[in-house]
Amino acid sequence: MGKGPGLYTDIGKKARDLLYKDYQSDHKFTVTTYTSNGVAITSSGIKKGELFLADVSSQLKNKNITTDVKVDTNSNLFTTITIDEPAPGLKSIFSFVVPDQRSGKVELQYQHEYAGISTSIGLTANPIVNFSGVIGNPTVSVGTDLSFDTATGNFTKCNAGFNYTNTDLIASLTVNDKGDALKASYYHIVRPLTSTAVGAELTHSFSSNENTLTIGTQHALDPLTTLKARVNNCGKASALIQHEWRPKSLFTISGEVDTRAIEKSAKIGLALALKP
Repeated sequence: MGKGPGLYTDIGKKARDLLYKDYQSDHKFTVTTYTSNGVAITSSGIKKGELFLADVSSQLKNKNITTDVKVDTNSNLFTTITIDEPAPGLKSIFSFVVPDQRSGKVELQYQHEYAGISTSIGLTANPIVNFSGVIGNPTVSVGTDLSFDTATGNFTKCNAGFNYTNTDLIASLTVNDKGDALKASYYHIVRPLTSTAVGAELTHSFSSNENTLTIGTQHALDPLTTLKARVNNCGKASALIQHEWRPKSLFTISGEVDTRAIEKSAKIGLALALKP
């Protein structure tokens, strides 16, 4: 099967990752280990101001079935079972949270050469039904993302998007919040050898008549070190440096400053991810 248009969540993903991924103002520490039978155990902790949150998760892969189990500091148990390609192009995902009895959900994803479909339904008496679909090819695609609440008989989400991909650029346009928000994003690879890229995202709200513009860039100093920076029209500027000091182990320092309120302290975030 050839590469298709992907799923609806792939529309504008490159620009979102450039502008927002790995930026944070908290302190996060993650350690992953593997048992002799191949189970991956990940322990993570994050400090948000004076609040400290932690969780422990495990992942077991058996042929095409992946089971993820996570326990957080509030004693919630998150379980996700993924069956990859029980049929060509199909993926099944079953998830639930204990003790939330209304959290059960079944999701089916199907990717074809000219289409990508994802649909999910909650396992309750009056479930929320989600559907997203994309048609096109790796160059041009259009799609929609819908959520319907069977309890109230109303659409809780109604979005639509368009994506254009060229050799070195990706442009997308989405209409969100039932037509109230318009978002345009742009991602351009400037120099592939150094992973240098630029991106921009413009959001317009019709109800408030407000515009938000964010622009950013990334550049690899060397194969193990990446720099990123962004700024928006509200005057907030952010930057980060990420270094892979050993295979799959990353150390990230990020900071944010409000240029319109220099007297305020800058926000500094640290993240350390360790993998064997």
